[in-house]
This record gives sequence, structure tokens and C-alpha cells, in this order.
Amino acid sequence: MQGTDATATPPPVRYALTGARGGFARTLLAQTLRMDRLRPSVLCDLDAEGTVALCAELGYAPDDLKVCTGPDEVSALTGGQIAVVADAALLAGAGYDVLVEATGSPEAGAAAARTAIGTGRHVVMVSKEVDSVAGVALADEARAKGVVYTPGIGDQPANLIEWYERARVLGLDVVAIGKSGEYDLVFDPSTGRVRQLDQEVDAPELAGLLTLGEDVPATLAARARAVGALKRSAAADYCEMGVVANHTGLVPDVEALHYPVARVAELADVYSLAEDGGILSRSGAVDVFSVLRLPEEASFAGGVFVVVRTGDPVSWDLLAQKGHVVSRSGRYACLYLPYHLMGVETPLSLLDAVDRRRAVTSRPPAPHAVLAGRAGEDLPRGTRLDMGGHHHDVRGVAPVLLDAASAPDDVAPLYLAAHATLARDVAAGELVRLGDLADPAESLLDAWRHTRTHL
Repeated sequence: MQGTDATATPPPVRYALTGARGGFARTLLAQTLRMDRLRPSVLCDLDAEGTVALCAELGYAPDDLKVCTGPDEVSALTGGQIAVVADAALLAGAGYDVLVEATGSPEAGAAAARTAIGTGRHVVMVSKEVDSVAGVALADEARAKGVVYTPGIGDQPANLIEWYERARVLGLDVVAIGKSGEYDLVFDPSTGRVRQLDQEVDAPELAGLLTLGEDVPATLAARARAVGALKRSAAADYCEMGVVANHTGLVPDVEALHYPVARVAELADVYSLAEDGGILSRSGAVDVFSVLRLPEEASFAGGVFVVVRTGDPVSWDLLAQKGHVVSRSGRYACLYLPYHLMGVETPLSLLDAVDRRRAVTSRPPAPHAVLAGRAGEDLPRGTRLDMGGHHHDVRGVAPVLLDAASAPDDVAPLYLAAHATLARDVAAGELVRLGDLADPAESLLDAWRHTRTHL
């Protein structure tokens, strides 16, 4: 009898990628070009010719890239040829093992994921907009088909879910989990100015607010006023925390999230309970903070954190001596990963799905939070709730993250409302409800109705 060669090279993993012209997709395509086992099989984007040009720029052989407009052309490709398509329906007949969904389009992304699952392919979901509306339904469909549905490592939701699961397995008493906002607040004491990406404003008051002081909430409020000219929150943050909530069971402490302006070394003090001097009204919260740092200090780089109760004071005093972030009281500690590498790390999720049939967590998602929207102004009947911009904001609507246990039954998920037309007036400050929408996408509405059955 011949034995199995344990050193044999495992077969290559072929992936399909939707939204192939996006920034995340570029990073993934560049990374997998360096890897022996991963190879794109089909790339889908409305700009097929632009996708070809991008791949050629990254170093893919131009002769391997074939623009296809019909299923016969896709199925006729051989060897290492890569199909480039503008129509996601062509994914059904393509040869691949796992789909990376990165369009950011709620309706199109959900349809592409459903096609992949229905034909027995795994799905790595990068489009948090899709996940926030249809993730629970898609995960259920994937389990029924025996395939994996998972957020992708490298993006903040999956990184935070994985980091939380590590703390949970270790038996740590988790108080809060979260991430930093996309861009740091970099304060230069020599000029009294603070910079956020390409914006810079005067904030001389920060010079006297670089430490927390005895009253943590008061210091945080003063910092927020000092940088009030900068927009620090984004729909993308709320969406990502909604995905995290549904995979972990932790929920928002307040619907607008706290967004404290905080230095990394302060996080254990900031995210302690109010009775211990912090900002939280309850344990088990998801949140986002704005990093405050000096120019010479390293960035948090969109990283993630878990705040825990310390327990044994001797153990954590030892860890504090080694530089770990422990609160001044010694009762809380912050464990953090100061990075998210987007598509550079996502290949790990592809290999886990195909080789190990492993998602980022073994627990299926459930509706613990609802990413919803409040009208930011009076919105008259007939208004189209257009979605756009880098952070996929919905025009005229402010994102909020609701605890699903107390959310109204008829609240409309933000990215179900996106691109819909209002059937009636919605006053400023009101939640957008399902009944307010004249023409929601039926496929997303069906997915959301399925999600609500889990409550």
C-alpha cells in the first residue's frame, strides 16, 4: 500500500473577485501575485478594460487576461487564463473555489454572494454594506450548502472578531471592543494645530489636554470641542461595528457611538465603566475612538482593541511593568493590534475557507445590532437616498447603530434604504422606517425579513 506524501504541495486555490477596480481589490491582487497557491480566476467590475489595465500594471501577464461577455467565453478559458467580466451573472459558470465580494454595493454584492453560495463556492465578504443587511441570511444559506461565509481578515471587522474570540477563549472578562477611526488626529504642540489626513485646523487647547486628568469624561469632552471643526465619524465605522456586533453579540453603548478623542495609552481608562471613572454605561460594548497622537508617535493604523477586567492585580501589575496598557486603577487593561492590512492579509481567509472550511469565528452571525439611519434634515416624499463617497454615506441620513433588542421592528437598515426613494416625508431626527421606502430592493428586503426571524 502506498502512503500519502505529507510533503505534497496542496492544490492551488482559485478565487473570483468582484469590485476588482477598488482600492482593497488592488491590494489583494498585488499580494496574491506574490503567492504560489492563490490565483485569480475571474475578475468582475463594471470597468472591464480598466481592470485589465490595472492587472497589467501590477505585473499580471496581459495575454492571461481575457475580457469575456458571455458564459461560453468564460467556460472556454484554460490553464492560467483569467476571465475579466462586467456582468456578475457570469460568475455562475466560472471556475473558482472562493468569491471575494468587494463591490461595496448592497444589492449587487448580495446577488454575487448568493450566486457563489448557490453554486457551492465559499464567500469572503469584504463589502460590509452587504453584510450589514444580508449577512445573517447569506451565512444561513452558506451553512445549508456546506460552504463558508466569512468576513475577510485584513479588514477591521474580521480582525476585531478574531481578536475578541481570542480573548473569550482565554476566559478574559471583556468590557468593550472596538477600533480606531480611519485617520489619526496628529497634534503638533509647536504650532497648536491638529491634522487629520489632508485637513488641518487650529486646536491650541489640546496642548493642555494631552493627559486625561482626574475627570476622564470632562477631558474627553474638552478634546472633542477642540477638534469640533473636523468630521471624525463615518458611515463606514458604524457599518463595521454592526458587522462586529452581529458576530460577537456585543452591542453599542450609545447609538451614535462615543468616538472619544483618546491616546492609545489611555484606552483602558477611557473604556472603563462610568462607576469607575470611564465612559461606558454597561459592559459588553462595541465602539470607535479617534486616535490623538503627536507627530513623532506611531499610528494606531486603523487597528482594533479589546478592553478587559484584569482580575489578579499581581499578574497585571507585572504586565503593566512590561509596557502593557493598564488603567490607573489597575482594574482594566487594553489589548490591541495597531494595524489592519486590508488585502495583504485577506489571502489567509481564502486559504482558511478552502483548506480548513474555517470562518473567522465558529459562531454564526445573528442580528444583535441594526445599522440604521436618522434623517439629518427634513426629507420630503420623493427624495432619493443616494449613497456615495469614499465612506458610502447616504445623502441626508446620519448613521446610527441600534441595539437590535430595543430597535423598532420596522426600522430600515441603512443600506437597504440606500438608493431607495421616500414614499412619505421624514422629519429631521426621525429614524427611516421600512414603510418610508417606496422602492426598496426586493432581494435585500427578503434577506432582511429572514434576518428578523432570528430575533
